[in-house]
Amino acid sequence: MTWTAPQTERSGAPAAAGERDMLQGWLDFHRDTLLVKCAGLTPEQLVRAGTPPSTLTLLGLVRHLTEVERWWFRRRFAGEPIGDLHCTEDDPDADFNDLDPAAAEADFAAFRAEVAACDAVAADRGLDETFTATDGRTLNLRWVYVHLIEEYARHNGHADLLRQGIDGATGA
Repeated sequence: MTWTAPQTERSGAPAAAGERDMLQGWLDFHRDTLLVKCAGLTPEQLVRAGTPPSTLTLLGLVRHLTEVERWWFRRRFAGEPIGDLHCTEDDPDADFNDLDPAAAEADFAAFRAEVAACDAVAADRGLDETFTATDGRTLNLRWVYVHLIEEYARHNGHADLLRQGIDGATGA
């Protein structure tokens, strides 16, 4: 049986909550939305580019957001000495460019693992806790949450269009 992207039950977007719960809830909602856009597709469908010459694909978005989570929560905020998963010095866009349909299941597992690791890093830390970005700016954990929410929201719009181009599915 051929692997397909698993069905995902999307968490509900929070309506009234404290700041921390609101930020985590919206981030979880957007994480789940990306996976909902991929659900039921084969690896070959997940690597199908929507508008050549663009290399934007659903699997590329999963890989990219895995890198983004890792970069901001673990590498920058927590200062963990870990490298990229997909990107290289020779190809900083390898998360989009170096796709292998045979690795799709592993890429989805890496996404889930990275999300769990990022949640663990942030769980007991204060939203006002700061770190220095590579460009010298002082940022805080709150900024990371807001940035990730906007990053997912933007890319989920791309995912809507990509999914519709693959099989006509819209919504969700």
